[in-house]
Amino acid sequence: MKVFGICASPRNNTTEYVLSYALDELNKDGFETEIFTCQGKDIKPCMHCDYCLENKRCIIDDDMGYVYEGLQSADGIILATPIQSGGISSNLSSIMDRTRALEAIDYNLLRGKIGMSIAVGGDRTGGQDFAHLKNVTYFMIHGIIPVSGGPFGSNLGASFWSNDSLDDIKNDDYGMESLNRTLFEFKNFLNKYI
Repeated sequence: MKVFGICASPRNNTTEYVLSYALDELNKDGFETEIFTCQGKDIKPCMHCDYCLENKRCIIDDDMGYVYEGLQSADGIILATPIQSGGISSNLSSIMDRTRALEAIDYNLLRGKIGMSIAVGGDRTGGQDFAHLKNVTYFMIHGIIPVSGGPFGSNLGASFWSNDSLDDIKNDDYGMESLNRTLFEFKNFLNKYI
């Protein structure tokens, strides 16, 4: 089974660290993984021009092509976002909007895949839950089955407090517990439903 992870941070730092950790753990359990990082990539916003509805592809030619391929080939999808203005990053918002082109090809293209959310905030309560809710909403719209870590500390996904420091996120034991719980459920869902 394959898991495609999207790091929606414009930087190569805390969010990528957490997502890479998650993918490494999945690798240890025999899952094939792939990561796409937004750092240094050209991802333009959706123009909602409806070109994709008629032509079955996006009119914009940029690095979204890698995302389209990764989403289509994956059984599981992990969306990892830094918190920006109390929610998901602008990179992730653009990616979500641009997957409309995949739905134009086949309405059921993403349906039945398993989805997991990771949110990394500079503050403990900087908007992680709002980011998770956006990710879960995205999953539901596209027929992706959202997975949480359960009702005790990982209600919507894995939440981290980075304090804007790689050293601090490595010491965020609570965040790591939420990630491990969510990964446990994510693997269970992949094994049961895929």
